[in-house]
Amino acid sequence: MSLPISLFGGGACALAALALALGAPGPAAAAEPATSAAHVNHGFLTGTWKRYRPKSFTINPQFTSSIPAPTEPPLKEPYLSQWRARQKAAHEADLRGQPIYSGYAACIPDGMPAMMMAMFPMDVLQTPGQITIIQEAYRQVRYIYLNQKQVPIADAEPEFWGHSVGHWVGDTLVVNTVGIRQEVRYSDVPHSDQMQIDERIRLISKDRAEDRITVTDPAYLTKPWNFTYEYEREPGYKMLEYVCEDNREYRDPKTGGQRVELIGESTSGNGTNAPATTGPDAPSRSAPADSHTH
Repeated sequence: MSLPISLFGGGACALAALALALGAPGPAAAAEPATSAAHVNHGFLTGTWKRYRPKSFTINPQFTSSIPAPTEPPLKEPYLSQWRARQKAAHEADLRGQPIYSGYAACIPDGMPAMMMAMFPMDVLQTPGQITIIQEAYRQVRYIYLNQKQVPIADAEPEFWGHSVGHWVGDTLVVNTVGIRQEVRYSDVPHSDQMQIDERIRLISKDRAEDRITVTDPAYLTKPWNFTYEYEREPGYKMLEYVCEDNREYRDPKTGGQRVELIGESTSGNGTNAPATTGPDAPSRSAPADSHTH
């Protein structure tokens, strides 16, 4: 797919998040000075944003439910071959109507950089020394601290959204993020604790913005992985509550597929509603599920 998709929000389901734009620049130089012209309004990000979809945007009803990578990741071997095999298997499973169990079924939040794909609208709040991004999906909250030193990678506690610091270079917000949990995978792409995410966020018209993203990882990637997301303002949009609860989906321990525990089904052979499995792969009524509606 090669359509540009915007980051800041959407209001559709996760399957709608599959367009993309190419051509991000390389990572910002570490010594790049934080300059700011007096006429530049750095408050332009404040507000609610959604994905930008061109008029030509269409949704293929047969694409996989797994969010596709905006471009094929430049993975080293054997990781690239393994990734391609997993993508093919996931797509074929979806076409059979037997999706593979994923983080979305478990209602695990996207983390970075997938959060910036924004399958639902996003609020951006700008306050002194800080920019806060609130994603409607999974109620994700990301903090970007301005004009501060980045945490050394060796000291960065692994988190879903990592440690983000930024500064303004003219009209562009330059952000560096480190410390992403290794189980947080964007489009199922593996990464090491050395991964860094660099972003250049700027306004490209009065009500359009872009986020040029560069992912680097010396352990897994052969070169920087570049992609761009675009957004448009969504004035007047009221963020809705997105809570994950009472999930009945679980991973089939034999096939790895996604299964649903049906209310009233007898799985123990004694007429009770006990789940068929126990342990980490067993269904849990206390596990989260997507209760969001639009």
